[in-house]
Amino acid sequence: MNLIQFVDTKNKRAVGLVSGGRIIKLKKAVSMTGLAKLALKEAKSLAAMANALATTITEDYAAALKEKRVLPPLTHDDAAHCIITGTGLTHLGSASARDSMHKKLEGGAVALTDSLKMFKAGLEGGKPAKAKAGVQPEWFYKGDGRWLVPPGAVLPKPSFALDGGEEPELAGLYLIDANGRPVRLGFAIGNEYSDHVTERQNYLLLAHSKLRHCSVGPELVTGKIPASIEGTSKILRKGEVIWQKPFLTGEANMSHTIANLEYHHFKYDAFRIPGDVHIHFFGTATLSIADGIETQDGDIFEIEAKPFGAALCNPLKAMKQGFKPGGVKPL
Repeated sequence: MNLIQFVDTKNKRAVGLVSGGRIIKLKKAVSMTGLAKLALKEAKSLAAMANALATTITEDYAAALKEKRVLPPLTHDDAAHCIITGTGLTHLGSASARDSMHKKLEGGAVALTDSLKMFKAGLEGGKPAKAKAGVQPEWFYKGDGRWLVPPGAVLPKPSFALDGGEEPELAGLYLIDANGRPVRLGFAIGNEYSDHVTERQNYLLLAHSKLRHCSVGPELVTGKIPASIEGTSKILRKGEVIWQKPFLTGEANMSHTIANLEYHHFKYDAFRIPGDVHIHFFGTATLSIADGIETQDGDIFEIEAKPFGAALCNPLKAMKQGFKPGGVKPL
């Protein structure tokens, strides 16, 4: 089942079920977290709860997207309680693309960079037996809900950024229940937009390169997803496709299980605070910068994969300088 959060034609926030180009509006729940809390209260799956709350009121989905009334599929009323994070070097083939940005080898053909060491560790220990912990993945913090932009909204490129590049990824969407247990509501396709040129300067700048806005959705897919997912990532410039490439995701194309990545995120007590929501990106193997593409102001990123419904589209917007050196005021 595919669910969305949106603003209806009466300018009211709502949750809907996507079906055949229509949005079937749900009653009672006006947010995905509200729907999830009802499902937890009644001991139902998210899909079963959505079915139980479906009304006869429908809207045109394409119109809602065009009018930019579709919201990210998971948000929190207090944006500080939406935590956005991710894991990298998790996809088969991703090491070669990522490592090409990290100066490669320092000592010779036999030596391994830290990137390749991390990737190799994942291959050897990222898929442990059920209910056991595997090796830790690369992990990064991306921001809170204020860094999350809706489908169709701009991805800002800060004035200090050296690059604004797409990362087509699978993302897990979670609510922490009243007992402090992470509950996965579903999955979405996302653009874990990053600054790859800054990262390439020195791998220790990875943390800086990830502090950027991002987008997920438009749709949240409940329940299980295919082990192998093929999508397409595009960049459009002035209405023309300047770069396009398929990307693979899902556990069959990863060096870690999703369960292992989830464990190494939620093992920290601070990430299990009741009521918080989490959006966690699982990594990618496809980057336009690896093919020599330099993005420009106004470029449009378009990411789609069949199980996830409508494409996620976001334009790139270059921003003027905000905070300036010496801008801290002593008190």
